[in-house]
Amino acid sequence: MSRDGRRPAPAGFGLADVVQVGSAGLRGRPMRVVLSALGIAIGIATMVAVVGISATGRAALMRELDRLGTNMLVVTPGQSFDPAQEVKLPENAVRTVGAIDGVQQVGALGGLSDVNVYRSEHIPRTQTGGIAVQAATDSLKRTLRASMATGTWLNNANGRYPAVVLGHSAAARLGITDSGQRVWLGGRYFTVLGVLNPLPLAPEVDSSALVGWEGARTRLGFDGHPTAVYERSADDRVTTVQGLLARTVNPRAPHEVEVSDPSQALQAKAASDDAFTSLLLGLGGVALLVGGVGIANTMIISVLERKHEIGLRRSFGATRGQIRLQFVVESLMLSGLGGLAGVAIGALATALYATAGGMPWTLPAWAMGGGAGATLAIGTLAGLYPAVRAARMSPTLALHTA
Repeated sequence: MSRDGRRPAPAGFGLADVVQVGSAGLRGRPMRVVLSALGIAIGIATMVAVVGISATGRAALMRELDRLGTNMLVVTPGQSFDPAQEVKLPENAVRTVGAIDGVQQVGALGGLSDVNVYRSEHIPRTQTGGIAVQAATDSLKRTLRASMATGTWLNNANGRYPAVVLGHSAAARLGITDSGQRVWLGGRYFTVLGVLNPLPLAPEVDSSALVGWEGARTRLGFDGHPTAVYERSADDRVTTVQGLLARTVNPRAPHEVEVSDPSQALQAKAASDDAFTSLLLGLGGVALLVGGVGIANTMIISVLERKHEIGLRRSFGATRGQIRLQFVVESLMLSGLGGLAGVAIGALATALYATAGGMPWTLPAWAMGGGAGATLAIGTLAGLYPAVRAARMSPTLALHTA
C-alpha cells in the first residue's frame, strides 16, 4: 500500500512483453514443443489436405463436365411386354429426334452383333477382346464432343469405304497406335482412319470399332436400326426434351424406349466424393482433438514445473490476469506452430496430388482459414485451464513448494 492508502497499479504489460514471456517456456523446451505441436500439425494437415484434394478432384470433374456438357441425353431400346420380342428403335429415330424443338445436335450408333474386329486374320475367332463393331453417323463425333487422338473422323466420303475409327480402349486392345494401320473386320481388312480420345460420357464408344453408316449397310449387312441415339439440346430445354423423346421416337409404344442422362454418373461420383470427404474430415477432427489434449497436458506439466517462476512473478507484482495471459499466449503459440506446419503440409500434399493427376490445384481459402481458426480455438481451450490454475497459485506457497 502507498502512503496515501492506495494500492499501486500493476506494471504495464505490452504486446512485446506478452510475446516475450509467452515464448520463454517454448524456447526452454524445444523437443517438447515439437512433439506437442506434432499432434496439431497432423490434424490440421489432414483436414487441409482432405479439403484440398476433394476440391481439386471436384474442380477437375466440373471442368470435365463443362467440356462434355450436361445437356446430352441417350435414347436406347427399352423392354417390351413380350419378353421374347426384340425391341428396336425405328430407322428414322435420328431424324425424328432432330425435329424436336430445342434439340441442337443428334448422332447415333448401330450395333453389328455378328461382326467382330481383330488385329489380323490370323487371330482366333473367339478372341474378340470385348470390342464391339458399330455403325456411326457422321454427326456422332460432334454430338459427343469427341476429339481425335490421331487421324480423322468418318464422313460422307470415307464412310462408304472399308475404313474404321477406333475408340480409345479398342485401339489399346488391338495394339493400334496410329492411323493408316489395318485391322481385320467382317472378313476383310479395314484401314484405320483415326483413334478417339477417351469419352467419359460414352464408355461404350471407347470400346468400339466404328464404321460409316452407309458403309455398314453395304458391306456388313447393317439393318439401319440405331441401338443408341445421342442428342444435345439447349441447357434450358433438357428437361422438356427428355419428356418428349420416348413419345417422339416410338409414338405407338413409348414404354419400349429408354432415355438416360450419362452425366448423372459423374454427378453421382461428385456426391459420393463429398460423403467420403466428410468421413475423412471427421478423422482429421479426431486427430486435431488428440493434438489439443496433448497441448493441454504439456501446459499443465509446464505450470507444475514453473511454480518458482510463477511465485517470483507474482511476488514482483504480476497480476493474476497477466499470469493467465502468459500461459494462454504460450498455448496459442504452441498450437500456432503446429497449425502453420499443418497448413503448409496440407497445401503441399494437395499440390502434389494435383500435379500427379494433371488437375488444377484448388485449395479453398476457407480451408486455410478454418485451419487457422481451429488452431486458435484449440490453443485457447487447451491453455485456459492451465492458465487459470497458474493464476490461482499463492505466491508464498509457490515459492515454498518450488
